[in-house]
Amino acid sequence: MPTLLILLIVGGAGFFFFTAARAAAERATEVGHDACQAAGVQWLDQSVHAIGMRLRRKDDGWLGLERSFRFEYSEDGENRHIGRIVLLGDKLVGFSGPSRAAQAVVRSIPNG
Repeated sequence: MPTLLILLIVGGAGFFFFTAARAAAERATEVGHDACQAAGVQWLDQSVHAIGMRLRRKDDGWLGLERSFRFEYSEDGENRHIGRIVLLGDKLVGFSGPSRAAQAVVRSIPNG
């Protein structure tokens, strides 16, 4: 009986972690797409890639997961540039990418 309870707890925690990771990736995809559109550049591969995760303290004092994502864009269709999005929960806390879009994206996207 205790083994079943432990398996249920571990399974529930795994499910929660997976759904939170998918939600963060979807949020990062929205940010990357909007940034490229605002800058007038091509968003390559239509996706973001998770590159890091760490614990970080939120504004309210609780610990949260900070996830970093990478995306690629092109200004002329021939070269590739790398952009980076950092989310703390669903809040955008860092962005580097098309320089013409950085200010527009930070202003237009609600911070969770």
